[in-house]
Amino acid sequence: MAELISLVVPCYNEEQSLPYFWKETTAVMRQMDYLDFEVIFVDDGSRDKTLEILRALAASDSRVKYLSFSRNFGKEAAMYAGLEHAKGDYAAVMDADLQDPPALLEEMYRAVTQEGYDSAATRRVTRKGEPPIRSFFARMFYKIINKMADVEIVDGARDFRLMNRKFLNALLELKERNRFSKGLFGWVGFKTKWLEFENVERVAGETKWSFWKLFKYSIEGIVAFTTTPLTLASFMGFLLCMVALCSTVFIVVRKLLFGDPVSGWASTASIITFIGGIQLFFMGIFGQYLAKAYTEIKNRPIYIVAESNFQEE
Repeated sequence: MAELISLVVPCYNEEQSLPYFWKETTAVMRQMDYLDFEVIFVDDGSRDKTLEILRALAASDSRVKYLSFSRNFGKEAAMYAGLEHAKGDYAAVMDADLQDPPALLEEMYRAVTQEGYDSAATRRVTRKGEPPIRSFFARMFYKIINKMADVEIVDGARDFRLMNRKFLNALLELKERNRFSKGLFGWVGFKTKWLEFENVERVAGETKWSFWKLFKYSIEGIVAFTTTPLTLASFMGFLLCMVALCSTVFIVVRKLLFGDPVSGWASTASIITFIGGIQLFFMGIFGQYLAKAYTEIKNRPIYIVAESNFQEE
């Protein structure tokens, strides 16, 4: 019996991309006819005709499975849901916009089955087509988080990855609500082969990742995989206490030696404002960690399925 590969495809408003994706993916599956496939589409609360297209694909091809969320839970939840339902000996995550080339699947499969790797992952070696400011901040994020975190998060890494069942089962054991998969992939360990490719622009439609969404996602990653900001806050607090102590000694000595002329109100106000800003900044850091802990403690489900064709089996 042929081995089974589960392809997990998160979708959010991808009605324009799905026909192109399905055409290219089915061509790759025909080329890899020595394997069986199941394609698990996860509709992440789309507002367009994505779900209608998925229903039609499922009706025409028994390899197609789909889950449709009750609302938009985010790509991380969609990835987890698809992987949780995957029955394959191997599972791969890929985007529906063809920025993850399906043609790489065969090479990824060889790496896992013949070269002794537990997963084969992809990374972009260029950011051609991206706004320069977005590329700059992306590079800075990877530099910062790799200096802080205990796990390696490869610059340019995509979520496009094929993994064996051992890797997948370890990943599914991580049931946290605040998910940052690029870090989770690294945290579980195992041997990973990296495949490099040049950036591919979306085949159709518009990106769902605005600068603000990427910024919030980067904060998620930093908070999820390092407590260095808390250490930095403690260090800055200690440093400012030392500065305040030295300033107090200086003021007392000046009072004893030269009297106490009324001056320096502008500089005093500036210093107070600066220290107040530092305090609020680090209170925000504490708040981020507290908010993540609060979310985990509530123990709400990672996603809610409104419709699926899995029960038809």
